Amino acid sequence: MTANLARTERQALADLFDKLGPDVPTLCEGWDTGDLLAHLLVRERRIDASAGMFVKPLAGHLKSVTGQYRDRPWADQVALLRSGPPPWNPMGWGKLDELTNGSEFFIHHEDARRGVDGWEPRLLDDDVVAALTALVESSMMRMMVRRLPAGLTAQLPDGRSVVLKKPSGSDGTAASVVTVAGDPGEIVLWVAGRDACRVQLNGDESAVAAVVAARGGL
Repeated sequence: MTANLARTERQALADLFDKLGPDVPTLCEGWDTGDLLAHLLVRERRIDASAGMFVKPLAGHLKSVTGQYRDRPWADQVALLRSGPPPWNPMGWGKLDELTNGSEFFIHHEDARRGVDGWEPRLLDDDVVAALTALVESSMMRMMVRRLPAGLTAQLPDGRSVVLKKPSGSDGTAASVVTVAGDPGEIVLWVAGRDACRVQLNGDESAVAAVVAARGGL
């Protein structure tokens, strides 16, 4: 059975926010847990403001609305996250919930966990591992790496290899293939641009360096 990653990670992240409070550093540069939670609330509750993440003229509106969420009592903010998006938001509907929120909440959960020294990977249930493995194999993961300057293959603990991007082009770097090996959750974090993860990279040294520098996010 495969877990609904969006639901399990939403609740786990809400539990963690309850424990940490709003002032703990995260892996998101310049953000503490308060900034991260406000971002998640704006993302699924204020589409008018979240557009400011991509449309520069709306950045001021985004900042204002984000501040309004940050000013609420911490327990109220956590409760809003735990309850999920409002009914009108399709991000909370069935398959679309898993597609848009599964990786988002897993990655941000680890952003909150790994922002301070001494972190260790979580011991994940088999069904969560299965969901993360499916994510590694998904078209979303291939879309996230489509602009990398080299080919990329994920090597899973069970021995399977997943081609995330085929090598292309005639120059040496573009034709190279980098292999990223690790548990599926660690691979997801690495692809999303996080360095606080446990993976092993193999390939031509210059290609590895180029791929590491070019990784994106969600």
